[in-house]
Amino acid sequence: MYKSTKFIFVTGGVLSSLGKGLSAASIGALMECRGLTVTLLKMDPYINVDPGTMNPFQHGEVFVTDDGAETDLDLGHYERFTHAILRQKNNFTTGQIYDAVIQKERRGEYLGETVQVIPHITDEIKDKIRGLGNGVDVAIVEVGGTVGDIESLPFLEAIRQLRVDLGPQNVLYVHLTLLPFVKASGEVKTKPTQHSVKALREVGIQPDILICRTEKKITRDIKEKIALFCNVRPEEVIAAEDVTCIYEVLLNFHDEGLDQKVVELLNIWTRAPILDEWRSFIQAVKSMELSVTIGIVGKYVNLHESYKSLNEALFAAGVKNRSTVNLKFIDSELLTSETVTSEFSNVDGILVPGGFGSRGIEGKIKAVRFARENKIPFFGICLGMQMAVVEFARNVCELEGANSTEFNPETSYPVIHLMDEQRSITDKGGTMRLGAYECVIPENSECHTIYGTTRISERHRHRYEFNPEFRNILEEKGLRAGGISPDGKLIEIVEYSDHPWFIGCQFHPEFKSKPMDSHPLFASYIKACLDYKISRESKGK
Repeated sequence: MYKSTKFIFVTGGVLSSLGKGLSAASIGALMECRGLTVTLLKMDPYINVDPGTMNPFQHGEVFVTDDGAETDLDLGHYERFTHAILRQKNNFTTGQIYDAVIQKERRGEYLGETVQVIPHITDEIKDKIRGLGNGVDVAIVEVGGTVGDIESLPFLEAIRQLRVDLGPQNVLYVHLTLLPFVKASGEVKTKPTQHSVKALREVGIQPDILICRTEKKITRDIKEKIALFCNVRPEEVIAAEDVTCIYEVLLNFHDEGLDQKVVELLNIWTRAPILDEWRSFIQAVKSMELSVTIGIVGKYVNLHESYKSLNEALFAAGVKNRSTVNLKFIDSELLTSETVTSEFSNVDGILVPGGFGSRGIEGKIKAVRFARENKIPFFGICLGMQMAVVEFARNVCELEGANSTEFNPETSYPVIHLMDEQRSITDKGGTMRLGAYECVIPENSECHTIYGTTRISERHRHRYEFNPEFRNILEEKGLRAGGISPDGKLIEIVEYSDHPWFIGCQFHPEFKSKPMDSHPLFASYIKACLDYKISRESKGK
């Protein structure tokens, strides 16, 4: 461990969605491959306190940490690429910063000063960044937004000051930009990168390393041109060519010399990088022999980022089973009794993910019924589990009109209801059952076979739960508890015994899946989907 933590700040220019999160995560993975300990931070410039109440169509998924923080989806990338255990301190927003400063002002902590962006807001940002670095060799900090946005200016000013505060050998600036390819001229254009760096230098930051996103290979001549106009050396211009698998990014960065340049500029001694595990994983990805198609029935399907961790968990499970996993996103609002058969005619598994609100609920219930009656492997996550309970209560237990009180407060059979501690809560942000909770797995359950243990810990994000008053009725018909809370009050997992693979879980297992360590539930589910496909194809012959 080094006497002081080294800080790497990752900024982005030209346009959004270039891959700052993946770049930061890849740098973290490369530092770990060199034997260093890392942590990562995402600074989001929006004024919301957290993304918990934001529409997934605007922001993508909300990632949940063990300590119950609702965070940006980039933290999912950080955890999947590295061994860092992230918490609430690893993501903060402009809203949190201003809230903290205003609360201090109200308590009189500024002793009557005029509270201003500089130094009070920037000092608050710097304090949070410094607090991140305790006990690790390298802290990687991603600045959200795009250089030139007014929202991110306080963050940029804060990281500019930190280089002065901590010293140039303890702070490194990495800037991600775009090299567009113009088909008409057949050229890769460097001007957007030049303007992006110019905008960054105008706020006092000279990038040390440029990562240039490109769909075409870039020549040494292009690197030299960028270096000349952006005040860096050619070897500090890193090509980030488009890849088919996001986990190739870190290997490409290594081949470009990024990790070596980082440790040189930060004056860190490390071992030679050990990348064998990552190379073996990518080789496995490129040599998969099988394939399955999973029908994902949700209402945020027009933005796949809404299910980012879920998509990656299915991908990892596919690699473990040597199978490509093809995802067919099905809009639950458009799923009807007339279309359900055609929509699922070529799928090998049906998955209903989490969500909130009444839109598309009946479509999800139809999907569950189709999976149950046709013996198609079914996986329900959070709301998906709840809809499995509702469907079973209605169509197997004959509890007509059974529902969740979230959607019908007057239902005669509230098989899903509001958790007791949620009844008096009025604020929406950060007030759900959030974070890691333990769950007890009965030894005679399918989940015990899958997990191989009687006690697990999984991350939650929900307000409603299985109503235990209906447990006996449903269990008599075959939908049994496959996992319960340690106090026995909450049903965390349901299993249907008369089915090849039918499991619903109240928690979000996708948040704990990693590319080289597939979550047990997902790995088992994809295996069941493969078995179903083989069986279906053999019957077709």
